Amino acid sequence: MARWFSRSTRRVRPSTISGMLKLPHTRSCFVCGLNNPLGLKLDFETDGRIVRARFAPRPEHVGFKQTVHGGLISTVLDEAMVWVIGVRTKRFSYCADLNVRFLHPARPGEELMIVAELVANRRDKLFEAKAELQDPRAEVYASATGKYLPIKGNVLADLLSDFAESTDSLFG
Repeated sequence: MARWFSRSTRRVRPSTISGMLKLPHTRSCFVCGLNNPLGLKLDFETDGRIVRARFAPRPEHVGFKQTVHGGLISTVLDEAMVWVIGVRTKRFSYCADLNVRFLHPARPGEELMIVAELVANRRDKLFEAKAELQDPRAEVYASATGKYLPIKGNVLADLLSDFAESTDSLFG
């Protein structure tokens, strides 16, 4: 089986994961927000270990002709890593460092899958995650690693108030 980021970790094949829990949407987020008129409105789900979402880029998401903009790919990979950190640690976080490697161009209309996994929790002060953008054959189009800092205090309370659906099953 193909590797996912390292020799010691096998790639997650999204089509073989069962028992997924749908994650709540926010109202305003560009990636998962229900009320953002320009947003992607992605549906994230988890099995408690990984987070994934289907992503079908549209023609308006291109940078160069027939190639999805790398900034948009970076955005969806970042979002998945934030979600997997939230699921695994019960804490939301901001990206402090994001590294993306582009392996194959993504094209508008392609059915792709974003898959993210928590790599490390450094005493709830720093989180490390990784994510991939894969096609249906699990070929990797882009991979990312990131370091994240927890959101605290009033900022966190404001963020949680933006959820359009209950977060009790995750953070209650």
